[in-house]
Amino acid sequence: MNKKEKEQRHVIKEVYPDSIAEELEIEAGDVLLAINDQAIQDVFDYRYLIKNEYIEVLVEKQDGEEWLLEIDKDYDEDLGIEFENGLMSEYRTCSNKCIFCFIDQMPPGMRETLYFKDDDSRLSFLQGNYITLTNMKLPDIERIIQMHLAPINISVQTTNPELRCKMLHNRFAGEKLKFLDILYENHIEMNGQVVVCKNVNDRKELERTIDDLSKFLPFMRSVSAVPAGITKYREGLYPLELFTKEEAGQVIDMIESRQKKYYEEFGLHFIHASDEWYILAGREFPEEERYDGYIQLENGVGMMRLLINEFQEALEQLRRSQEYEQMKKSFSRTVTIATGKLTYQTISKFAETLMEEFPGLTVHVYAIRNDFFGETITVSGLITGQDLIGQLKEKKESGVKLGDTLLIPGNMLRSGEQVFLDDLTVEDARRALEMEVTAVESGGQDLIDAILNVDYAMERENDNFVYIQAYKKDEK
Repeated sequence: MNKKEKEQRHVIKEVYPDSIAEELEIEAGDVLLAINDQAIQDVFDYRYLIKNEYIEVLVEKQDGEEWLLEIDKDYDEDLGIEFENGLMSEYRTCSNKCIFCFIDQMPPGMRETLYFKDDDSRLSFLQGNYITLTNMKLPDIERIIQMHLAPINISVQTTNPELRCKMLHNRFAGEKLKFLDILYENHIEMNGQVVVCKNVNDRKELERTIDDLSKFLPFMRSVSAVPAGITKYREGLYPLELFTKEEAGQVIDMIESRQKKYYEEFGLHFIHASDEWYILAGREFPEEERYDGYIQLENGVGMMRLLINEFQEALEQLRRSQEYEQMKKSFSRTVTIATGKLTYQTISKFAETLMEEFPGLTVHVYAIRNDFFGETITVSGLITGQDLIGQLKEKKESGVKLGDTLLIPGNMLRSGEQVFLDDLTVEDARRALEMEVTAVESGGQDLIDAILNVDYAMERENDNFVYIQAYKKDEK
């Protein structure tokens, strides 16, 4: 190993209990130098090189001593270590200036991390992020193929090379489409995304894009069509327009007309309209089978259908609990749910259903208007603490009895923290509204539990958990 390779250092942040690393006395603060005498460029190398039943790992201890460890293990078994830098190298920033970029539509003065644009193939593999391929070169693609890293999630936008250059404001964007052919030829699993911009890549252009991408079936497993998000901060940016109800219906019709053909040939519906199209068009969400196992759930494809199904299943299970009838008679509670306009109708229907089940239950559901980004932004994940607090305070001041608990979707908060997008905290909301504030996970079961304030005793029946008892949390 030469000097330059030896300088490639990766500091270990954590060693997991009962792991191979702990057994070998590797510690936080040690540095991974090489595996099988190969320097580690990034997490791709690490993941690839540890896939073996015998490996040699070179570690530098904190006192400068180097240990060469010979390890016998299962082929896919991890060493049980986490690094200070998850990618084990610098993040690759985006080289585009897309006409629909949401970060370019952010207001000034927010925390610095919100303005970072990533376009990193490693995040596509590790976290499911979508990448444009524009900052990748052929050796990067060859590396993905060599290590068979999949799936790779790709923001396509259009298969018209000239239009792609315009949409991404990158003169290389069109020629990078050739990487799709190379990935397909080498059987690398992919998923695609099209951010649909009115009068830009919609209608005939969208049809062309879908038809072109279908040639990559079955290795391109899915493609989502998502309407571009438009905030009020677009001064100096490309003049995007919102889709109408009629236009949303046309997008759905075009997509659904192709799904049957793809499913008959490949067993995949392949092209999916995000939930926003169905809500805008005022249509029912497709049945669960049409989502192909919810491949693009994080892209807003099928989230509402999954939530509806989970809610219905959880309610049926609740009805089977031993104390259900007694709960119906004695239950008394008032609770408020705050959500985005996008999910308001569905959550309201859930609330109505539960209030019919439990006469003593009152649920207020409010769609929080997004004053911060503009009313065109309707998702709950972009609601700020100031909008939430301000609008609910108005309700209280007008005499509405909100109850003692406010339920909010978990995605209103920064991951793993009790902090809203604008850096206000749950505690800030609790003090301002004088009520408990509880973040609820995205599942239908979680929502019922939070509304009714109950936990359940469970037992296994035919490989499924069923309720045998339901009780209030404060009675446990």
